[in-house]
Amino acid sequence: MTIQEAQQEIIDDFAFFDDWMDKYEHIIELGKELPQIDEKYKTDENLIKGCQSRVWLHAENKDGKIYYSADSDAIIAKGIISLLLKVFSGHTPEEILAANTDFINEIGLQEHLSPTRSNGLVSMIKQIKNYALALSNN
Repeated sequence: MTIQEAQQEIIDDFAFFDDWMDKYEHIIELGKELPQIDEKYKTDENLIKGCQSRVWLHAENKDGKIYYSADSDAIIAKGIISLLLKVFSGHTPEEILAANTDFINEIGLQEHLSPTRSNGLVSMIKQIKNYALALSNN
């Protein structure tokens, strides 16, 4: 599945929900499905700077594709990082770096987050792309 296809799948999923309480519940459920990050990666080095809650992100380059794992101590942040990993994990650094994040606005996520959570979302995306850039040479 391409990044664009994954984004469209998320847009379609969120279209099923009429109000934002249901969408938040969906985000929380996505967070519960997030594969657990290995405890050895839950370090200060892997904490995303700019997030109000603690969000750990780890990335590995396997056969030219970047695979991410993450965790958070906050249920909404965990759901948000889960959404992002559904889109970006398993793609080449070039695909990740070239991808837009318009799907976030299309599902209305950014406008329904508090300013601190919105800043955290931007920080998550930035770190995902930073890892892709750093691992593009491996």
